[in-house]
Amino acid sequence: MSYSTKQIRNVALAGHSGAGKTTLFEALLFAGGAIPAAGSLERGSTVSDFDPMEKARGHSLNTAIASTDHAGIHVNLVDTPGYPDFRGPTLSAFSAVETVAVVVNAATGVEYGTRRMMDYARARNLCRVLVVNKMDVDPGHLPVLLEELREAFGPECLPINLPADKGTRIVDCFFNPEGDSDLGPVADAHQRIVDQVVEINEQIMERYLEDGEEGLSGQALHDAFEQCLREGHLVPVCFVSARNGVGVTELLDLAEKLFPNPMEGNPPPFEKNGQPFEAKPDAGAHVVADVFKIVNDPFVGKLSVFRVFQGTVRKDSQLFIDDGRKPFKVGHLFRLQGKDHVEIDQAVPGDIAAVAKVEDIHFDAVLHDSHDEDDIRLKPLDFPKPMFGLAVEASTRGQEQKLATALHKLSEEDPGFLVEHDAELNETVIRGLGELHLRVMLERIRERYGVAVTTRPPSIAYRETIGAPAEGHYRHKKQTGGAGQFGEVFLRIEPLERGKGFEFVDAVKGGTIPGQFIPAVEKGVRQVLDGGAIAGYQLQDVRVTVYDGKYHSVDSKEVAFVAAGKRAFLDAVLKARPQVLEPIVDLVVSVPEEHMGDITGQLAGKRARIHGTDAGRGGEMLVKAQVPLSELTDYATELKGATAGRGRYELEFSHYEPVPPQVQKQLVESFRPRHDED
Repeated sequence: MSYSTKQIRNVALAGHSGAGKTTLFEALLFAGGAIPAAGSLERGSTVSDFDPMEKARGHSLNTAIASTDHAGIHVNLVDTPGYPDFRGPTLSAFSAVETVAVVVNAATGVEYGTRRMMDYARARNLCRVLVVNKMDVDPGHLPVLLEELREAFGPECLPINLPADKGTRIVDCFFNPEGDSDLGPVADAHQRIVDQVVEINEQIMERYLEDGEEGLSGQALHDAFEQCLREGHLVPVCFVSARNGVGVTELLDLAEKLFPNPMEGNPPPFEKNGQPFEAKPDAGAHVVADVFKIVNDPFVGKLSVFRVFQGTVRKDSQLFIDDGRKPFKVGHLFRLQGKDHVEIDQAVPGDIAAVAKVEDIHFDAVLHDSHDEDDIRLKPLDFPKPMFGLAVEASTRGQEQKLATALHKLSEEDPGFLVEHDAELNETVIRGLGELHLRVMLERIRERYGVAVTTRPPSIAYRETIGAPAEGHYRHKKQTGGAGQFGEVFLRIEPLERGKGFEFVDAVKGGTIPGQFIPAVEKGVRQVLDGGAIAGYQLQDVRVTVYDGKYHSVDSKEVAFVAAGKRAFLDAVLKARPQVLEPIVDLVVSVPEEHMGDITGQLAGKRARIHGTDAGRGGEMLVKAQVPLSELTDYATELKGATAGRGRYELEFSHYEPVPPQVQKQLVESFRPRHDED
């Protein structure tokens, strides 16, 4: 069907692994008539998990996009991976939707991934809906689960529909105030949700108090509901059994009646020249679209998937990429339906579409059709920091370029996958969000790109910083026959708050260092930042202020001030209580209760700080701790051995903190500085 922006609903399915997101994705497509039958993970026939590796593993490794029509609306659905290792693609999808449906497994309740997805969606200011899947597994537990949800995410979590007749059907409790459900009278649930909705707006509240619900029009309730969703004042809870199809059509009905369209959701956080910019969903305005997904398809080449926020993208449109001066022509415009690419003539505001074979497009690029939008950027997503590292090299000589190409393409596709190259060591390091993440990437390098690689043990992303202010000075003077080199630099350094990075301040007065040499000083400073001062790791969280120096009218050159800046900075760092920092991760371990003592003892030997334990379902316990990443190199094997294969864990980067003195001593002693004798 043809549709307008008002008819579009963009929904991402997110949640913990095993919650049934892919099964629900299939069920929604089937219920909307987009596919003749719902696919199955067991048979490898799903629309979303079409990659051979996904079929083999039985779970999603990347986002998948498909759409369906229902009751006059067009629903763009994004299925996201549940494993924390693949959170990069998951969070990328959050920049393309108005609504995040967090899927909860009724059998396991509120899990770590449930909490993280709710947190991420709230931080991105998106409308959130809780979808309780597998409601028929243990119907008697649903009242307890509902209370768990409210305890975890607040009293604003209220059911908008309820299971009835022992989970065989669903009854609405927003528009319908009558009947019974498996969780009690529908009227009670209806009253709670109406009370929550009307209190968002004073006028509606007054009318409700005076005339009751009869005094409110359907539009007034809808507007108040939409405002509640936008402001996080209401998190609707709905129930489905994706495998049996119960509640799936009702979920589409909710999307039609209550989920925000692109004109109703919270405005996307665009900036122009550092100031907020409002992208208006106006089909006639200049085009503004954001690329949230890159796919290197073996058949169609590079596929760039984008969400249109403003204007209309048409076939044969001329679009600019970021601040590029030369536009590209939209030769073919696609809508994605899993692995299939359906050619379309246009994409209106709110649409999700794709273009192929435009090599200059990159993840998070802004596409536009006027230089008026050159400086527009979408606020970056807060991606987890990739901490697990492996040094990789091609097993066969002559395949180095092929490996480099493969790594570049994979890093384009996954914002959680980082490739670093140390020119000094001639070492390529890949970093990911976990052991599984890197294992999958290595498999893709081998299977998709035909490159065999050898790996070395994970390298830990240590960092360096300073603990006190200090001053540094260096005079660089060389005389080599004819032309000489001369540059002198005085600078001071001071620590910045953790995570602030680097600041360079030019405070030179009176031209003691001519302005054209200041960039050379900064270049020398940055060489130390990249290569480290005491242990060979990147230096961070420092402000450098250059305040004085000297130059020679004949002998002063850029190379001299690069050397002087580098040596003056090193001089200051060594006086400023230099520290080596190590990454600390948040660790959540799920183990059978009988293994609790073994696990806590194991963690204690790894410098862990245990923050608490929670009882899970089925005799499981959750242990929450903060642990140095360096202590977890072989943790998967250790945990498997200690729990007979029944334990599992998840981790996420938390912060950096100084290593113990003995560890710093070891790291410093093993470092062989390669600072040039400039």
